[in-house]
Amino acid sequence: MKILIIYVSVSHENTKRIAKVMAELLDATLLEPEEVDVSTLPEYDLIGFGSGIYYNRFYKRLRNFVNELPIFDHKRAFLFATGGHKEIPFKPMEKLLLEKGFDIVGKFYCRAYNTWFLARLFGLQNKGRPNAEDFKQAEEFAKSLKEKYQGS
Repeated sequence: MKILIIYVSVSHENTKRIAKVMAELLDATLLEPEEVDVSTLPEYDLIGFGSGIYYNRFYKRLRNFVNELPIFDHKRAFLFATGGHKEIPFKPMEKLLLEKGFDIVGKFYCRAYNTWFLARLFGLQNKGRPNAEDFKQAEEFAKSLKEKYQGS
């Protein structure tokens, strides 16, 4: 199974660290949007899209990348994100991927260190996150994808 993980990680590289854990377990190629050769996407059996969350949305670089993609025919995809909120903000990105012909086969979210102004004021920084438990959960998520789609 050939897997690609496309991610954007900005402030504290929380998303990059989660992406690396998943990529290692899945033996996946790990790229930022600007590094992806779109013409090779049909070669992949599964594509992950991940981002830190900024103002309750996936980063604009990833959204713009997905907006520019051609339409696919039921290409398998998964989403993952790291952020400071309890809510999991997948719906807008999920909608965008569905419009591009992707089938969403899994989603993963974990809390992450947050230095946004109001988070600092109200003590919602999630210091020390992602932590060992978050990485373990990311591994379990990746393992479930591998078991479900290996050989298919």
